[in-house]
Amino acid sequence: MNTLKINDLNLTYKNGYNAINGISLEIKNGMFGLLGPNGAGKSSLMKTIVGLQKPTSGSITFNDVNVVEDTDYIKKNLGFLPQDFGVYPKVNAYDLLNHIAILKGINNKAERQKQIQYLLEKVNLWNFRDKEVHTFSGGMKQRFGVAQALLGDPKIIIVDEPTAGLDPEERNRFNTLLSDISSEVVVILSTHLVEDVKNLCSEMTVMNRGQILKTGKPKELIKELKGKIWSKSIANDELEIYQSDLNVISQQLIERQLQITVVATSQPEGFSSVDPILEHVYFNVLSQNSEL
Repeated sequence: MNTLKINDLNLTYKNGYNAINGISLEIKNGMFGLLGPNGAGKSSLMKTIVGLQKPTSGSITFNDVNVVEDTDYIKKNLGFLPQDFGVYPKVNAYDLLNHIAILKGINNKAERQKQIQYLLEKVNLWNFRDKEVHTFSGGMKQRFGVAQALLGDPKIIIVDEPTAGLDPEERNRFNTLLSDISSEVVVILSTHLVEDVKNLCSEMTVMNRGQILKTGKPKELIKELKGKIWSKSIANDELEIYQSDLNVISQQLIERQLQITVVATSQPEGFSSVDPILEHVYFNVLSQNSEL
Protein backbone atom coordinates (compact mmCIF):
# COMPACT_ATOMS: atom_id res chain seq x y z
CA MET A 1 0.00 0.00 0.00
CA ASN A 2 1.42 3.38 -1.04
CA THR A 3 0.72 6.42 1.16
CA LEU A 4 1.18 10.14 0.53
CA LYS A 5 1.05 12.26 3.69
CA ILE A 6 0.82 16.06 3.58
CA ASN A 7 1.01 17.84 6.93
CA ASP A 8 0.28 21.55 7.51
CA LEU A 9 1.69 22.54 4.12
CA ASN A 10 2.13 26.23 3.34
CA LEU A 11 3.52 28.01 0.30
CA THR A 12 3.93 31.76 0.01
CA TYR A 13 5.42 33.17 -3.19
CA LYS A 14 7.96 36.00 -3.19
CA ASN A 15 5.22 38.50 -4.06
CA GLY A 16 3.44 37.59 -0.82
CA TYR A 17 0.68 35.50 -2.43
CA ASN A 18 -0.37 32.54 -0.25
CA ALA A 19 -0.88 29.74 -2.76
CA ILE A 20 -1.19 26.95 -0.15
CA ASN A 21 -2.59 27.53 3.33
CA GLY A 22 -2.21 24.81 5.97
CA ILE A 23 -3.12 21.80 3.84
CA SER A 24 -3.12 18.35 5.48
CA LEU A 25 -4.11 15.20 3.57
CA GLU A 26 -3.44 11.46 3.63
CA ILE A 27 -3.89 9.67 0.31
CA LYS A 28 -3.59 5.91 -0.26
CA ASN A 29 -3.93 3.61 -3.30
CA GLY A 30 -6.94 4.39 -5.47
CA MET A 31 -8.40 7.43 -7.18
CA PHE A 32 -8.35 10.63 -5.13
CA GLY A 33 -10.23 13.64 -6.51
CA LEU A 34 -8.78 17.10 -5.96
CA LEU A 35 -11.73 19.28 -6.92
CA GLY A 36 -11.76 23.06 -7.12
CA PRO A 37 -12.36 26.01 -9.44
CA ASN A 38 -9.62 27.46 -11.62
CA GLY A 39 -7.20 29.36 -9.37
CA ALA A 40 -7.98 27.21 -6.32
CA GLY A 41 -4.31 26.30 -5.83
CA LYS A 42 -4.49 22.77 -7.26
CA SER A 43 -1.53 23.29 -9.61
CA SER A 44 0.57 24.87 -6.84
CA LEU A 45 -0.12 21.84 -4.65
CA MET A 46 0.73 19.38 -7.44
CA LYS A 47 4.00 21.18 -8.24
CA THR A 48 4.96 21.13 -4.57
CA ILE A 49 4.17 17.42 -4.17
CA VAL A 50 6.39 16.47 -7.13
CA GLY A 51 9.29 18.66 -6.01
CA LEU A 52 9.12 21.43 -8.60
CA GLN A 53 8.93 24.00 -5.80
CA LYS A 54 9.69 23.93 -2.08
CA PRO A 55 6.99 24.71 0.48
CA THR A 56 7.46 27.60 2.89
CA SER A 57 6.65 25.21 5.76
CA GLY A 58 5.08 21.82 6.44
CA SER A 59 6.00 18.32 5.33
CA ILE A 60 5.30 15.83 2.53
CA THR A 61 6.19 12.15 2.83
CA PHE A 62 5.62 9.38 0.32
CA ASN A 63 5.96 5.86 1.72
CA ASP A 64 7.63 7.41 4.78
CA VAL A 65 10.31 9.20 2.70
CA ASN A 66 10.55 12.99 3.14
CA VAL A 67 10.11 14.07 -0.48
CA VAL A 68 10.60 17.77 0.26
CA GLU A 69 14.23 16.94 1.01
CA ASP A 70 14.55 13.91 -1.27
CA THR A 71 12.83 15.10 -4.46
CA ASP A 72 14.54 12.37 -6.51
CA TYR A 73 12.52 9.71 -4.66
CA ILE A 74 9.14 11.14 -5.69
CA LYS A 75 10.33 11.77 -9.25
CA LYS A 76 11.52 8.15 -9.61
CA ASN A 77 8.09 6.91 -8.51
CA LEU A 78 6.01 9.50 -10.39
CA GLY A 79 3.85 9.34 -13.49
CA PHE A 80 2.37 12.62 -14.72
CA LEU A 81 -0.42 13.20 -17.22
CA PRO A 82 -0.74 16.93 -17.97
CA GLN A 83 -3.88 18.53 -19.35
CA ASP A 84 -2.17 19.22 -22.67
CA PHE A 85 1.13 17.95 -24.00
CA GLY A 86 1.36 20.93 -26.34
CA VAL A 87 3.07 20.36 -29.67
CA TYR A 88 3.96 16.76 -30.50
CA PRO A 89 6.99 16.08 -32.66
CA LYS A 90 6.32 14.25 -35.91
CA VAL A 91 7.19 10.90 -34.35
CA ASN A 92 5.14 7.71 -34.19
CA ALA A 93 3.69 6.46 -30.92
CA TYR A 94 6.21 3.65 -30.42
CA ASP A 95 9.29 5.77 -31.04
CA LEU A 96 8.01 8.60 -28.83
CA LEU A 97 7.37 6.20 -25.94
CA ASN A 98 10.84 4.73 -26.48
CA HIS A 99 12.37 8.21 -26.22
CA ILE A 100 10.40 9.02 -23.05
CA ALA A 101 11.40 5.65 -21.54
CA ILE A 102 15.09 6.48 -22.08
CA LEU A 103 14.57 9.87 -20.42
CA LYS A 104 12.99 8.03 -17.47
CA GLY A 105 16.12 5.92 -17.10
CA ILE A 106 14.87 2.64 -18.59
CA ASN A 107 18.19 1.84 -20.23
CA ASN A 108 17.73 -1.87 -20.96
CA LYS A 109 16.45 -2.09 -24.56
CA ALA A 110 14.63 -5.40 -24.10
CA GLU A 111 12.91 -4.08 -20.97
CA ARG A 112 11.87 -0.91 -22.83
CA GLN A 113 10.41 -2.89 -25.71
CA LYS A 114 8.48 -5.16 -23.33
CA GLN A 115 7.05 -2.20 -21.37
CA ILE A 116 6.12 -0.20 -24.47
CA GLN A 117 4.28 -3.12 -26.09
CA TYR A 118 2.46 -3.93 -22.83
CA LEU A 119 1.37 -0.30 -22.28
CA LEU A 120 0.29 0.35 -25.87
CA GLU A 121 -1.83 -2.81 -25.71
CA LYS A 122 -3.22 -1.76 -22.31
CA VAL A 123 -4.39 1.62 -23.67
CA ASN A 124 -5.61 0.00 -26.91
CA LEU A 125 -3.10 1.78 -29.16
CA TRP A 126 -0.85 -1.11 -30.24
CA ASN A 127 -2.41 -1.16 -33.70
CA PHE A 128 -1.60 2.56 -34.03
CA ARG A 129 2.04 2.29 -32.86
CA ASP A 130 3.39 3.41 -36.25
CA LYS A 131 1.02 6.38 -36.48
CA GLU A 132 2.38 9.86 -35.66
CA VAL A 133 0.99 11.00 -32.30
CA HIS A 134 0.19 14.54 -33.49
CA THR A 135 -2.44 13.02 -35.82
CA PHE A 136 -4.26 11.21 -32.96
CA SER A 137 -7.76 12.22 -31.82
CA GLY A 138 -8.13 13.87 -28.41
CA GLY A 139 -9.08 10.59 -26.76
CA MET A 140 -6.17 8.73 -28.36
CA LYS A 141 -3.74 11.42 -27.18
CA GLN A 142 -5.04 11.08 -23.64
CA ARG A 143 -4.66 7.30 -23.76
CA PHE A 144 -1.14 7.77 -25.09
CA GLY A 145 -0.62 10.13 -22.15
CA VAL A 146 -1.61 7.36 -19.74
CA ALA A 147 0.88 5.01 -21.42
CA GLN A 148 3.77 7.47 -21.01
CA ALA A 149 2.72 8.18 -17.41
CA LEU A 150 2.89 4.45 -16.62
CA LEU A 151 6.40 3.95 -18.02
CA GLY A 152 8.82 2.91 -15.30
CA ASP A 153 6.15 1.38 -13.05
CA PRO A 154 5.30 4.53 -11.01
CA LYS A 155 3.71 4.31 -7.56
CA ILE A 156 1.99 7.71 -7.73
CA ILE A 157 0.29 9.22 -10.78
CA ILE A 158 -0.95 12.80 -11.04
CA VAL A 159 -3.58 13.54 -13.66
CA ASP A 160 -4.42 17.16 -14.48
CA GLU A 161 -7.83 17.97 -16.04
CA PRO A 162 -7.78 14.71 -18.02
CA THR A 163 -11.15 14.78 -19.83
CA ALA A 164 -11.22 18.39 -21.02
CA GLY A 165 -12.26 18.39 -24.68
CA LEU A 166 -13.14 14.69 -24.89
CA ASP A 167 -16.44 13.53 -26.34
CA PRO A 168 -18.65 11.29 -24.11
CA GLU A 169 -17.46 8.01 -25.66
CA GLU A 170 -13.76 8.95 -25.33
CA ARG A 171 -14.39 10.18 -21.77
CA ASN A 172 -15.95 6.85 -20.75
CA ARG A 173 -13.11 4.85 -22.30
CA PHE A 174 -10.53 7.06 -20.62
CA ASN A 175 -12.29 6.87 -17.23
CA THR A 176 -12.38 3.07 -17.41
CA LEU A 177 -8.65 3.01 -18.12
CA LEU A 178 -7.85 5.31 -15.18
CA SER A 179 -10.03 3.27 -12.85
CA ASP A 180 -8.28 0.09 -13.94
CA ILE A 181 -4.79 1.34 -13.05
CA SER A 182 -5.73 2.91 -9.70
CA SER A 183 -6.01 -0.28 -7.62
CA GLU A 184 -2.26 -0.66 -7.15
CA VAL A 185 -1.05 2.97 -7.15
CA VAL A 186 -2.00 6.40 -5.83
CA VAL A 187 -3.80 8.38 -8.53
CA ILE A 188 -4.52 12.06 -7.83
CA LEU A 189 -7.08 13.52 -10.20
CA SER A 190 -6.88 17.31 -10.25
CA THR A 191 -9.94 18.84 -11.89
CA HIS A 192 -12.64 21.52 -11.80
CA LEU A 193 -15.16 19.08 -13.33
CA VAL A 194 -17.43 17.45 -10.74
CA GLU A 195 -18.37 14.73 -13.23
CA ASP A 196 -14.80 13.37 -13.33
CA VAL A 197 -14.71 12.98 -9.55
CA LYS A 198 -18.22 11.52 -9.43
CA ASN A 199 -17.35 8.84 -12.00
CA LEU A 200 -13.94 7.85 -10.71
CA CYS A 201 -13.03 8.73 -7.14
CA SER A 202 -13.68 6.89 -3.88
CA GLU A 203 -12.14 9.76 -1.89
CA MET A 204 -12.16 13.48 -2.64
CA THR A 205 -11.43 16.93 -1.31
CA VAL A 206 -12.77 20.34 -2.29
CA MET A 207 -10.12 23.04 -2.46
CA ASN A 208 -10.30 26.80 -3.00
CA ARG A 209 -7.99 29.75 -2.41
CA GLY A 210 -5.21 27.47 -1.25
CA GLN A 211 -7.24 25.74 1.45
CA ILE A 212 -8.93 22.37 1.92
CA LEU A 213 -12.63 23.04 2.50
CA LYS A 214 -14.12 19.53 2.72
CA THR A 215 -12.75 16.00 2.49
CA GLY A 216 -14.52 12.64 2.42
CA LYS A 217 -16.10 9.89 0.36
CA PRO A 218 -18.44 11.27 -2.36
CA LYS A 219 -21.34 9.02 -1.33
CA GLU A 220 -21.07 10.08 2.32
CA LEU A 221 -20.81 13.79 1.44
CA ILE A 222 -23.94 13.45 -0.72
CA LYS A 223 -25.74 11.65 2.13
CA GLU A 224 -25.09 14.63 4.44
CA LEU A 225 -27.34 16.77 2.20
CA LYS A 226 -30.26 14.32 2.14
CA GLY A 227 -33.50 16.25 2.74
CA LYS A 228 -31.73 19.63 2.51
CA ILE A 229 -31.79 20.35 -1.25
CA TRP A 230 -34.71 22.30 -2.74
CA SER A 231 -35.43 23.69 -6.17
CA LYS A 232 -37.79 26.23 -7.73
CA SER A 233 -38.35 28.08 -11.01
CA ILE A 234 -38.35 31.86 -10.58
CA ALA A 235 -38.45 35.03 -12.66
CA ASN A 236 -35.04 36.48 -13.49
CA ASP A 237 -35.71 39.67 -11.53
CA GLU A 238 -36.49 37.66 -8.36
CA LEU A 239 -33.01 36.17 -8.04
CA GLU A 240 -31.55 38.84 -5.74
CA ILE A 241 -34.53 38.55 -3.37
CA TYR A 242 -34.04 34.79 -3.00
CA GLN A 243 -30.29 35.20 -2.63
CA SER A 244 -30.79 37.60 0.27
CA ASP A 245 -33.23 35.27 2.08
CA LEU A 246 -31.90 31.76 1.27
CA ASN A 247 -28.65 29.87 0.68
CA VAL A 248 -28.79 29.72 -3.12
CA ILE A 249 -26.01 27.38 -4.22
CA SER A 250 -26.69 27.24 -7.97
CA GLN A 251 -28.80 28.69 -10.74
CA GLN A 252 -29.38 27.60 -14.31
CA LEU A 253 -31.69 28.21 -17.24
CA ILE A 254 -33.93 25.25 -18.07
CA GLU A 255 -36.06 25.83 -21.17
CA ARG A 256 -35.45 29.59 -20.74
CA GLN A 257 -36.76 29.46 -17.17
CA LEU A 258 -34.40 30.32 -14.29
CA GLN A 259 -34.14 27.40 -11.87
CA ILE A 260 -32.48 27.93 -8.49
CA THR A 261 -31.27 25.33 -6.00
CA VAL A 262 -31.02 26.10 -2.29
CA VAL A 263 -29.81 24.34 0.85
CA ALA A 264 -32.18 24.52 3.82
CA THR A 265 -33.01 22.25 6.76
CA SER A 266 -36.76 22.72 6.15
CA GLN A 267 -38.76 23.18 2.97
CA PRO A 268 -38.93 26.83 1.80
CA GLU A 269 -42.34 27.91 0.54
CA GLY A 270 -42.96 26.97 -3.09
CA PHE A 271 -39.85 24.80 -3.39
CA SER A 272 -39.68 21.11 -4.35
CA SER A 273 -37.41 18.53 -2.77
CA VAL A 274 -34.45 17.35 -4.88
CA ASP A 275 -32.24 14.29 -4.35
CA PRO A 276 -28.72 15.55 -3.62
CA ILE A 277 -25.90 14.89 -6.08
CA LEU A 278 -22.18 15.62 -5.95
CA GLU A 279 -22.63 18.97 -7.74
CA HIS A 280 -24.76 20.11 -4.79
CA VAL A 281 -21.99 19.13 -2.38
CA TYR A 282 -19.45 21.09 -4.40
CA PHE A 283 -21.55 24.25 -4.81
CA ASN A 284 -22.62 24.17 -1.16
CA VAL A 285 -19.04 23.90 0.10
CA LEU A 286 -17.91 26.76 -2.14
CA SER A 287 -20.85 28.96 -1.08
CA GLN A 288 -20.20 28.32 2.62
CA ASN A 289 -16.62 29.44 2.19
CA SER A 290 -17.14 32.29 -0.28
CA GLU A 291 -15.87 34.85 2.22
CA LEU A 292 -12.47 33.16 2.67
